[in-house]
Amino acid sequence: MSARFRLSPGIDRAALRARFGRERRVRIAPFLVEEDAAALAAHLADRDDWKQVLNSGDKVFEMDRVQLAALDPAQAARLDAAVHASARDGFQFRFGSIRVPDDDAERTGDGRALAAFARFMSGPEVLALMVNVMGPSDIAFADAQATRYGPGDFLTAHDDEIAGKHRRAAYVFGLSRDWRAEWGGLLLFHEAGGEVAGFAPQFNALNLFAVPQPHSVSLVAPFAPRERLSVTGWLRARS
Repeated sequence: MSARFRLSPGIDRAALRARFGRERRVRIAPFLVEEDAAALAAHLADRDDWKQVLNSGDKVFEMDRVQLAALDPAQAARLDAAVHASARDGFQFRFGSIRVPDDDAERTGDGRALAAFARFMSGPEVLALMVNVMGPSDIAFADAQATRYGPGDFLTAHDDEIAGKHRRAAYVFGLSRDWRAEWGGLLLFHEAGGEVAGFAPQFNALNLFAVPQPHSVSLVAPFAPRERLSVTGWLRARS
């Protein structure tokens, strides 16, 4: 049976709308009924089809667990060096991912919790909430991927605006319990004058922010005892 999700009944839409109007970003917590968020987190923890994704310029590369296990120490060190060198001056990322198709029929055919959550995020109840918080918008659906940032993973600064994608806002739904800010993995917003603001990972919290908006995910520390788990995506208009 396909998973089903329910919004938390205590969401204060007026307060969220006021904050989003001031800052162009907001945290909705709790976002789901607690047991629904726990079920999604447990599902993602059990998945074995994670891929490590990283980029080299505009090209994106994916490596599954078999390919990662096949790297010898020298190869892994060279890959790390290349990723770090690119991150010093340009756009670079590395993290684990499970992608969800945009096509609704493909999502419906997948009865697992991640695909069901993507359908939920594109459903009328959530889209109505998003418009209520953000103001009038032509958003029509949400895309989605599960993301897993382990020690050494990161995402450097970018603003999410890509021609033809019609992204109106981005979201990060946190599924990490009892996360400490010093473990890294913070969603950081880069503001004028060198100021930085942001959100530490929090379980059952949806971070919503307007596109474009410069942001990054800070490096997860080597001493972090577990991975930063979330579902992320964009609220998009039809072409």
